[in-house]
Amino acid sequence: MNKQDLVAAVAAGADISKTAAGLAIDALTDAVKGALARGEEVNIIGFGKFFSAEQAARTGRNPRTGEAIQIKASKLPKFKAGKELKDAVN
Repeated sequence: MNKQDLVAAVAAGADISKTAAGLAIDALTDAVKGALARGEEVNIIGFGKFFSAEQAARTGRNPRTGEAIQIKASKLPKFKAGKELKDAVN
């Protein structure tokens, strides 16, 4: 399912226009991105939790030359599925 399919499904499920559904999905993704950028968690009961995790600096290898390189520390977005979502998939 791509974004257009998701917009169509939300529009049909909420009985709203595709334009309004697209705006709602864009607002949701922007809100999640903003919260993660501020270091906050986004918890949607029954669906899951979005959070950011620190990845420590580490030494890697250039696959072409085999030379050791330093990879700097970074934050990564993560998602942990909620019970209802896990049950729906299984």
